[in-house]
Amino acid sequence: MEFLSTSSFAPLVILVATAVSSIPITRRDVNEALAPPFGFSSGVNPTGTGDCDGAVKGTNGQPIKVPCSCPPDRTTFIQELNENVAAGHVINNPSVQISFPEDNSTASQLARINAAIVTLQNLNGTGKGCPVASTTFQAQETAINNAGAQAALSARQSALSPPLTPAQIEALAPRLGFTAGQNPSGTGNCDGAVNGADGQPVQVPCTCPPDQTTFDQFLIANVNAGHAVNNPSVAVSFPLDDSIASQLARIDAAIVTLQNFDGPGQGCPAASSTLLTQQAALLQQL
Repeated sequence: MEFLSTSSFAPLVILVATAVSSIPITRRDVNEALAPPFGFSSGVNPTGTGDCDGAVKGTNGQPIKVPCSCPPDRTTFIQELNENVAAGHVINNPSVQISFPEDNSTASQLARINAAIVTLQNLNGTGKGCPVASTTFQAQETAINNAGAQAALSARQSALSPPLTPAQIEALAPRLGFTAGQNPSGTGNCDGAVNGADGQPVQVPCTCPPDQTTFDQFLIANVNAGHAVNNPSVAVSFPLDDSIASQLARIDAAIVTLQNFDGPGQGCPAASSTLLTQQAALLQQL
């Protein structure tokens, strides 16, 4: 009987190792619809020295000066954000950890704002990027914190107050602003209400968004429960006054309702509606 030497197996081992290492690793990019908007454009009111107006005013009431190239173009920013989120830290500043959770809790919204801020600030190297004052990121962060505090207060008050009537909620329910079934691709997806970084509509299920009447009924149930009925860990509030914080809280309640329409995390993406656009417009008023 003839036995093979151990050396005869070496090519096979190398072949297998090569085959395994060649398997592509797919990376899931962030949901662009959840990436915080800049809320401002670059190149506003140039001074002639390379500086332009930022999105934030200083203590003197005048816009803080920022490089005229800030904020960057959206496509470049989203690409860098994708790389950072995939790595779990800022690639140009590895000591800075980030995450990009996609639920609508206050903590997750703040985590996404933080990811956007540190990506912006380290866009071209460690500490080399665009100042946060070139965007409305900090105003958005403040609004999220305020809305979270308002939600907590409303939750406490709802335990002592009678439920809101359907008429009260329907009168102030944010409009979805879009109709399902636009430009079907033939694969079950249709155009959403929001454009991606490529300028094309984000694709959403053709059944999204639901009709406004059906949506309002789910919103009423969630508001009076104080949380998403289909995802009880997600609190919602629905203050009735017209302050910016209260309007944002109502938008938040609508987004939560939409995203959990058919079960925990199972519903329609926010991009199937104009809710994110409405939210961004309110944030610009802060």
